[in-house]
Amino acid sequence: MPSEDSPMTQRIDYQQQSPELFKKLVAISMAIAQGSIEASIGHLVEIRASQINGCAFCVDMHIKQAMIHGERPLRIHHLPVWRESPLFSDRERAALAWTEALTQLPPHGVGDDIYALVREQFSEKELTELTYAVTTINAWNRINVAFTSVPGSADKAYGLDKAGLA
Repeated sequence: MPSEDSPMTQRIDYQQQSPELFKKLVAISMAIAQGSIEASIGHLVEIRASQINGCAFCVDMHIKQAMIHGERPLRIHHLPVWRESPLFSDRERAALAWTEALTQLPPHGVGDDIYALVREQFSEKELTELTYAVTTINAWNRINVAFTSVPGSADKAYGLDKAGLA
């Protein structure tokens, strides 16, 4: 991490260095976005995993995307305390529990209790797609943390300046 006096700079432009791999990960992300999981849950999953992983670039990006798509700011503020917050549905709570379990894998795997909770809310297809969504955002987080991608640096390219959160 950069010191408090030095601005964050990206270590490597991974998109330029491995464009084919970048395009494939983008394609997976796009396929997930077109899948069976509602966009609002997708945004919550992306933000929560990014918070857990300490990925400033992805937290910034996915909050802006969520805001552009109509997510309420208070719900975003409540994500770190979703268990105590009344602002999330049972389906969203199950998705967030699954996200946390897969992002911070327990030593002995994901417990049957969390699996049962998520299966009450999601079909097999939806759970599979939710799992791909969680694993994909974790991949993006790890890439952006590794190369210290600068929050907000891609806003114009991705249309995130429309969020009005610069």
